[in-house]
Amino acid sequence: MWDYSEKVMDHYRNPRNVGKIDNADAVGIAGSLSCGDQLKIYLKIENGIVTDAKFQTFGCGSAVASSSILTEMIIGKSVEEVKKITNKDIADQLGGLPPEKMHCSVMGYEALEDALKGYDNYQDLEDLRNEPEKAEKIVCTCFGITENTIWDAIKENGIKTVDEVTAYTNAGGACGKCRDLIQDIINTYYAKEENKPKLSPTQRVLKINNIIETQISPELQKDGGDIALIDIKDNKVFVKLQGKCSSCKNATLTIKRFVEQTLRTAMDENIEVIEV
Repeated sequence: MWDYSEKVMDHYRNPRNVGKIDNADAVGIAGSLSCGDQLKIYLKIENGIVTDAKFQTFGCGSAVASSSILTEMIIGKSVEEVKKITNKDIADQLGGLPPEKMHCSVMGYEALEDALKGYDNYQDLEDLRNEPEKAEKIVCTCFGITENTIWDAIKENGIKTVDEVTAYTNAGGACGKCRDLIQDIINTYYAKEENKPKLSPTQRVLKINNIIETQISPELQKDGGDIALIDIKDNKVFVKLQGKCSSCKNATLTIKRFVEQTLRTAMDENIEVIEV
């Protein structure tokens, strides 16, 4: 029996924003009814802000809870903020999920990504007709999981085995024919990581500071906040929130996750951000 947090149980028993939005500005689908869970998410977007979100899902309690909390996470946020949400953010908001159920948070991330692709890139369909080689490669045909999805899951969660990929994405969980290909993707990812040039301590500080100044600070300044780099010790990055960010206690955790995820994506998946 899996151990679920109180928040998972609450969202499972009392799911928020269930249903459909007529004339939705964006709709995304993830999963497969023929092989398991499926999620459909609807977004209403006005002036670049998600003003409403609803979902329909066929799946287990973790799928319901992940979908429910995801809608709460995105309503009221800008499209640019929503794009930065990862499956780990969804699981963290629920107080964690058992490894065997992490694929439910990934399904939410994939449905959201699918919806935003349709919203942002109306020209892409025509581009793909003209240049089909640009289409994402599907690795797991049973669940429709793409190579990019598996790559992102490995990068964001430090996955090192095929079974972990299956737990996080469902890929390889049905017929199993793609498991060798998944292992190749894992091997390729870590081979690239090992061959990355190592930064000196000074270069590392400069690069982290540059990411904060050019990618993180401008986003926080939009809402009257800011951030300053205080210190770096191994993988711990110490920062100080400024302006409105320093006084808004309810947003502190969200800001920390945003800063942490941005640095992890650009630098090192092991980075931990600590507010001082």
